[in-house]
Amino acid sequence: MAAFASFGEALALGLASGPACIAACGPVLVPSLLTERAGFRPHARYLSVFLAARLVGYMIFAVVAWELGALVSLPPAPRLLMMGVVYVLLAGVLIGYAVSARRTCAQPCAESKLVQIGESKNRGLAGAASLGLLTGLNLCPPFLVAGIRAAQLGSMAAALIFFAVFFLGTSIWFVPFVGLGCIVRNQAVITVARMAMALIALYYLSMGIAMLLGKKTYGY
Repeated sequence: MAAFASFGEALALGLASGPACIAACGPVLVPSLLTERAGFRPHARYLSVFLAARLVGYMIFAVVAWELGALVSLPPAPRLLMMGVVYVLLAGVLIGYAVSARRTCAQPCAESKLVQIGESKNRGLAGAASLGLLTGLNLCPPFLVAGIRAAQLGSMAAALIFFAVFFLGTSIWFVPFVGLGCIVRNQAVITVARMAMALIALYYLSMGIAMLLGKKTYGY
């Protein structure tokens, strides 16, 4: 009975944390989706890979949280170092994504259409996996609260299930992003999306470097 109660708590915490997760991941997810081909199926595939990689990040965090008793029990300096590394890697992926996206709609669709579609699909799925994993390792406050609760459970299996249920609650908020597939792609949309990714990458890069240098506390 206690297990069901804790998993119900995980689902409630995930649902309540949805807006915070959207605020953190939306600026990363939306521009990257807009550089992909329009349509429900490509966006559903992209979002599925993104969320699957995000779940992997959640599971990694659950293992670490349970093994350490609670990740938040670490001193602020190691936590800032971890966040700094994640932010720098996230910035690198976004910059790479923005650069590679310039080939999308760079030439008429009639020219090498199959090659363009294949390249876009491969790039998109790899990018979705990278972004999903890195955003899944983001130590936002709701994530840390879930880490504390998972660390208090009696086994690692229980901690993993707790985070899986927490992930399910947060993932519901991402479903509407599939609707971005209805937006018609043209060079202007791709350019704006690339500029947005570059600006977001610079933000994460500056935050990551500041954390690595000990000049940013991020509220810890």
